[in-house]
Order: sequence, then C-alpha cells, then structure tokens
Amino acid sequence: MEQRWPDRLWIVRHGESAGNVARNLARAAGHARIDIAMRDADVPLSSLGRQQSQALARWFAALPAEERPDCVLVSPYLRARETAELVATHGELGVAHREFVSDERLREKEFGVLDRLTETGIAEHYPEQTEHRRILGKFYHRPPGGESWCDVILRLRSVLDTVSLHFAARRVLIVTHQVVVLCLRYLLENLDEASILAIDRDGDVANCSVTEYRFDPDRGVRGGMILARYNFVAPIERTGVAVTSEPDAKVAAR
Repeated sequence: MEQRWPDRLWIVRHGESAGNVARNLARAAGHARIDIAMRDADVPLSSLGRQQSQALARWFAALPAEERPDCVLVSPYLRARETAELVATHGELGVAHREFVSDERLREKEFGVLDRLTETGIAEHYPEQTEHRRILGKFYHRPPGGESWCDVILRLRSVLDTVSLHFAARRVLIVTHQVVVLCLRYLLENLDEASILAIDRDGDVANCSVTEYRFDPDRGVRGGMILARYNFVAPIERTGVAVTSEPDAKVAAR
C-alpha cells in the first residue's frame, strides 16, 4: 500500500526571541504588560536565538546528505522564519528559502485579550479569565479573541493532511512554536487531554529543540510515525550555547 507519511519528520521550536527576553524582564519587574513594540508576528530572534539556530544547523550539517531534511514547512512568524533560514543555510539542507512552505496554520496559539499580559496583568485586568481557565482547564479554555488548545489542534489536523498529501516519503522539517509542537504530538501519537497536559507539565519545549518522528511501515494498516526523540537539545548543549525554554511572550493562558 502507498506510503502516507514522511520517512522522517523533525518538528523544531524557533530559537529564543526578543519576546522571550521581554517577557522575562516584565516578570522580574512585576509588570502587568510585556514591553514589545511590534506585532507578535514580527518579533525577531534574539542574539542568543540566532546562536541556538546556528548550533542546530551544525547538527543537521553533520548528518549524511541523504538523511537531512529535503523540504521545510514554517510558521510565517518572523522568529520561526529566521530560525528556518539559519538552519537551512548553515545546515546545508539544499532547500532554498524561496522553496519553504510558509503555512499560517503553524502559527503560535492566539491569546486574544490576554496578549502581552503577564500573570500579574491578567489577574489585574481579567480576573474572570483566571477563573474560567481554572474551571475549563487550559486544554479547552479560549480567551476572548483567542484560541484554545483544541482550536490549534483543529487547524493542525489539516496541516497533517497536507503533509501526507504532498510530502509522503520525504524528509520534512517543520519550524514552529511551543504549543504547536505539543499539539502535533497530540495528533501524531493519538494522545488524550490528560496525556498531553502531563507532557506539558514536565517542562516547556526548549528553543531550537528537536522533536523527531520516523516512519514505521509495520505500525497500523498503512504504517505510522514513531517518536524517536522529544525536546532534544544536545545539538545546542554540545556547542556551549545556552539552552532556553521560556514560553512566548503571550504566556499567561498557554
């Protein structure tokens, strides 16, 4: 039967961004709002984020050419695009930037009215949302104007349909965001709410960490994807570059 899935699938969270840095500063100072001048979509990598991306690129470059990604799907947000460009260029992927598939379905979870607020800010401006989230849980809670995890999962179902339709038997690199990484795990491994939230509680997805799947022809009727590694940061650690795992600036209802 014709193979439906890629041979290899790497899901990478973008490198540390200027938003991560701003969020840490706001929390340390006890501020209600995170000081970011641009749209979330336009937040660039920090200097450290560029170093992390280049460290990951060197790991890919060390693989045999026939084992490196041969196609790249990327969130349109600047920090993800910059990460993908650095990895493709320095990782010798042989995939030109113009060949990237920029897919808005891979964007980070939208936080609506809670955008740019710290936990302090939410408690100050939207205390009812804290209570709603406590009752519903983070999987189902949707802030006004924003998304729940379920909303993210809904758009990612169609992403996986696209992958199976256009990139079967390929080696696919996806560069995206923290919640998206977790929600793709939920779909690829057929997890339930409790399982994915337990994974989330174990720790944040590190910047430029690798989540890798490999195709197993014996899994199910048509084969399936097997998790090979999750939150893999050895490529960053080996170079002496700092590993970071801060949620994006819109952290409060993640």
